[in-house]
Amino acid sequence: MPSATGRAAPAASPPESSPPADADQPATAELCLGGLLQAFSDPLRQRIVRRLAADGEAGCGDIELPVTRATGSYHFRILRTAGWTHTRKIGRERYISLRRADLEERFPGLLDALLRASAADAEARR
Repeated sequence: MPSATGRAAPAASPPESSPPADADQPATAELCLGGLLQAFSDPLRQRIVRRLAADGEAGCGDIELPVTRATGSYHFRILRTAGWTHTRKIGRERYISLRRADLEERFPGLLDALLRASAADAEARR
C-alpha cells in the first residue's frame, strides 16, 4: 500500500515458504559483522541495500545499476553471501529482499546506523 510519500511501503520479509534460491545464504546465527561491513563498504552495494530498504523486495532486473549485468550479479552475490539479502526464485526471475529482521536480531541497530551513514555519504558526494 502506498505511503504518504506515494511510495509503496517496504515489503516485510520474504515469505517463509520461499526457500533461498542459492545455498550460500548464511543462517542468522552465522552472520559475521566483519563480512557484513566488508560487503557494505562498496558504494554500489550500499546503493542496492538503500534501494531495498526503501522499496522492499525487487527483481534483479528492476534495480538499475550503472554496470554490466555480470558485474551487477557479482555485487548481488557479495551481498547475499555476506548475509545482507535473501534471494528467492520464481520461474526464471530472482527476487532480492533485505534481511532486515535477521540483521536486527543479530546486530541490533546496525542496519539503521549504516543506512543513515550511507545516505549522508551519498548526499555529500552529489
